[in-house]
Amino acid sequence: MAIKVEHEIHTRRKGRNTGVFLLLLGMIGIVFGLTVVKVLGLTDIRQMEKFDHVARPALEPGALEAAERRAAEIAAEAEANQ
Repeated sequence: MAIKVEHEIHTRRKGRNTGVFLLLLGMIGIVFGLTVVKVLGLTDIRQMEKFDHVARPALEPGALEAAERRAAEIAAEAEANQ
């Protein structure tokens, strides 16, 4: 014969577990919602790459030309010093 009577502590734990589950579900929903809003708010997917916290000349307008000019200046200085 199985014991069917549930102790009072089990009902309290079930209530707490349900509350923790709902809080976790809410946090996951908030993070997912913010992610969706951020991704849908971008007009161009290349904007997502700007948040790498790394300087990427390919993303900045005119940066490649400036880097090429600087490399040419350094090469000219090196040639002049020889």
